[in-house]
Amino acid sequence: MDTAFLDNAELADLKANWDTIAANQQELIASLAAEGQVALFADWDAPGTNDDAKTTFLDSLVKIDGNYPGGLVGYIHNARKLLAESKAGANPFEGLSPEQPEKVDLTEFTTDFEKYEAIGARQFNKVGIVLVAGGLGERLGYNGIKLDIAVEVLESTTYLKHYADNLLALQARSESKRPVPFVIMVSQDTGPKTIASLETNNYFGLSKDQVHILQQELVPAIADNDGALALQEKYELILKPHGHGDIHMLLHTSGVAAKLKADGIEHLMFIQDTNGPSFNTLPAAIGVSVENEYDFNSLAIRRKAGEAVGGLAKLVGDGKEFTLNVEYNQLDPLLRATINPEGDVADETGFSPFPGNCNTLVIRMESYVRILEASQGIIAEFVNPKYSDETKSAFKKPTRLETMMQDLPKLFGKSEKVGVTIFSRMWSFSPNKNNVVDAAAKIASGGPADSSATAENDFYAAGRARLAVAGMKVEEAAEKMILGVPFTIGPKVILRPSFAVTLDEGCDKVSGGSISGESTLIIDGSDITLDNVELSGSTALVVKACAGAKVIVKGAFENAGFALIELTEQERSAESEVSEYLKIRGYKFENKGAEIFEFNEPGDYTVEA
Repeated sequence: MDTAFLDNAELADLKANWDTIAANQQELIASLAAEGQVALFADWDAPGTNDDAKTTFLDSLVKIDGNYPGGLVGYIHNARKLLAESKAGANPFEGLSPEQPEKVDLTEFTTDFEKYEAIGARQFNKVGIVLVAGGLGERLGYNGIKLDIAVEVLESTTYLKHYADNLLALQARSESKRPVPFVIMVSQDTGPKTIASLETNNYFGLSKDQVHILQQELVPAIADNDGALALQEKYELILKPHGHGDIHMLLHTSGVAAKLKADGIEHLMFIQDTNGPSFNTLPAAIGVSVENEYDFNSLAIRRKAGEAVGGLAKLVGDGKEFTLNVEYNQLDPLLRATINPEGDVADETGFSPFPGNCNTLVIRMESYVRILEASQGIIAEFVNPKYSDETKSAFKKPTRLETMMQDLPKLFGKSEKVGVTIFSRMWSFSPNKNNVVDAAAKIASGGPADSSATAENDFYAAGRARLAVAGMKVEEAAEKMILGVPFTIGPKVILRPSFAVTLDEGCDKVSGGSISGESTLIIDGSDITLDNVELSGSTALVVKACAGAKVIVKGAFENAGFALIELTEQERSAESEVSEYLKIRGYKFENKGAEIFEFNEPGDYTVEA
């Protein structure tokens, strides 16, 4: 090891400490010094002063070096390359022209939808779920992990429980009945709380062995165009998230991807932490992937021209072809520069030809594991520095390299096939990410609120849609504005995944009937049948049945139901003892006389008005 760098006057105190430093740490310091990172070790204290801080710092460098394929030197090299391209204003789509991607439109519940669901239902024992859950709920005004936020507040089901319920429903309907693998990517912030939530709730009925927790590590912030790593203070790097694209690296380095493939898993579905409708799409999305032999299937929505949602496009040119997400602020100038001087405009459907990316993905394991092995799971990184002036010579604040999981197709060759499946927004994409104030501003400007209230609203809407497809007459009540965010006051319908996973299954269990007004219907159980059930006004009916309990529900019910109560300003305040998951909505429900039937023993039962 060449230690000539220690003769640098700035490193006099490092040199004095040198004999107290472990050999592997000395080698790492030498490699970093060779990359111009001398500032990390300048102005050290003399031996005997802050020795614990020095040890902690060096230990952190070794850990970061080991977490990143190619180590810190590789990270610095990648940063310099990407920063040079950013400074030069390089066009990432140079030489490429956008075309419409290969797509399957399932925005309507047609016979095609049913066909694909039937195909997907035969694959339940060959599917695994990957949940990207590295974020806290601070942006929403929730002091905890987003997975612990309630997706609905009639029964206060958390997102994590909702996802677990869906896994249990899938494996109950699979040919083998084996547990569905559940991979959760967490961060340093969310990892302990996610594990605590699982353990406190006995894994929500899942087997502990089917849950794989993979923790995402942070990467160093970069101070300048030369790739200098930034210090928070002496002996402490500034660390930042690397993006959800790390899930691919973690699945590879942990060996989980290879193991799942060896265990017979043929497709992985990647979902976001607070997009509750994801599982509505799973049967049909898997069916589309199987039928069309897609290696990568991006789930999408119809997108308004110019909407602030990434557009999915096939990019062709220079002998290359990629189907990728193009961020909305890049799509319009790309279109203007290539195929359409008007940019991102609506076609004859009234929507952009380039569907909106939901960031829900279905990936075929056979090609996925092969690509992970070839790339070590590192997908295309990007950098987005905020420059202090037009010369682009300095940053406003340190930046970092990032990855996005939807960029995996950048690693694909000609043999891999990428497609897009389009679902209705209510059925597939209702993220819970904006607080009430921001959500109201989004609504005022003509955009989607993407809030707790609208996510809950769409949760009930999906239930209404299942009933309508099954032949029940469904009449929606009017919208009510709550703190500037619209909410449909009824009917509020929750059909738990235990009751129905596919539309056909719902059709087999619902016969006639009607639901309207501010009524509420909650059904939880695999062998419950609704026979001409009628609910109107504020009536609420809740029926739950254990395995082996066969329940027939029939007749016209009438009761006081659940009342929607808007929270007062005092109740929404920080000092209030009202639960945070209610505060971030601005309302709650009170039981004024709902009829609730629970059957906890096997047998035959009838619930009749």
